[in-house]
Amino acid sequence: MDEAHSPDLLLMGSVARPHGLDGTLSIRSYAESEASFLRAGRVVLVTETGERRDYPVASARPHKKCVLLDLDGLDSVEEAEALRGAEVFIRRDALERDREDDREDEYYWFELIGLEVFLSGGRRIGTLARILPTGGSDVYVVRSGKKEILIPATREVIEEIDVDRKRMTVSEMEDLLGLNEV
Repeated sequence: MDEAHSPDLLLMGSVARPHGLDGTLSIRSYAESEASFLRAGRVVLVTETGERRDYPVASARPHKKCVLLDLDGLDSVEEAEALRGAEVFIRRDALERDREDDREDEYYWFELIGLEVFLSGGRRIGTLARILPTGGSDVYVVRSGKKEILIPATREVIEEIDVDRKRMTVSEMEDLLGLNEV
């Protein structure tokens, strides 16, 4: 297995371009916020040629639709330009949470993708394939074969998430996206 695609690494974005002259990178981020990079503390960049580089994160801040990432040891526009197109990873264990401080109903997306989704009555409706951020509540895209079902990620709809059992239970609300039609 390619080391960059190891289960120990999570893809967090890609380098769009340098920003300024001091080595700052403009990142197309797949993370919910720039705080994910800061919490991780380090990133692994894998260039288009497969070269792997590991950097401590100095700062991360939002900028337009990107994240500006300053990395210790990356100090010039030339060095940043060489990383254009690189994939940005963090180590999965960097996101492990202190369960005492964690709110019970918050999850990382990587913990949810792949969960089997069931109605409260027990009927399986599919697998959580991806998550769409909407600015308000996220929308879970549940795939069953070629069919996709959109489920709002709200407390009224999501009854239970059991990451250990890889299972999510959703309410059988009247007309929830046509699920209850016979």
